[in-house]
Amino acid sequence: MSDELRVKQGVIQLAVGDITELPVEGIVYYARPDLVLGSGFGGVITAKGGPKIQEELKKFGKANTTDVVITSAGDLKAKYILHAVGPRFQEEDLEEKLRRTMGNVLRKAEESRIQSLAFPAMGAGFYGVPLEVCARETLEAVKRHLEASAGIREVVFCLRDSHEYKKFLEHLQRIR
Repeated sequence: MSDELRVKQGVIQLAVGDITELPVEGIVYYARPDLVLGSGFGGVITAKGGPKIQEELKKFGKANTTDVVITSAGDLKAKYILHAVGPRFQEEDLEEKLRRTMGNVLRKAEESRIQSLAFPAMGAGFYGVPLEVCARETLEAVKRHLEASAGIREVVFCLRDSHEYKKFLEHLQRIR
C-alpha cells in the first residue's frame, strides 16, 4: 500500500512526525476563534517560530468557524502558517463545517501562491473531531481541490502517531 496519491499535477502524502519540521511552504494550524496560540501545538509554534507569529495574529482579532487567516511562520522552516478555525466536537453540521474550513484553507493557499502545504489531523486532537470524519473529509477535500486546480503541487498530512496514520491510509486507499 502506497502512502501517497497522485492527483493530476499534485500529490497527497502521509507522514508521521513534527509538522513544524517539514520542508513545505505552508503549515496549517487548527486555531481557536480568539486566534491565541495557547498550549499544545500552539505552544510548539510559539517556541519554535517565535513571538512574531502571535503578534501578527493580534491584528486579526477573532475569527469565526471556517475562517482562515495567514501569518508568516516566524523562525519555522515553512514561510506561512494558515490558521484555520474549524468545528469542535459535536458542533452542529460538523462535517459540512470541516469541508468549508478545508476549502477556505486551500483557497487561501492558492491566493498566496503556496505550492506545498502540510495539514495535521484537522481537529482530531483537543477539539474532538472524530478521526474517521477528519480523515474522510480532509482527504476528499484535498483530492477534489487538486483535481480542479493546478497551483498546489504537494499536500502532506503530517500525523501524530501510527493510529492516525493508519486511519488516514485506509481513507487514502478508498479515494484512489
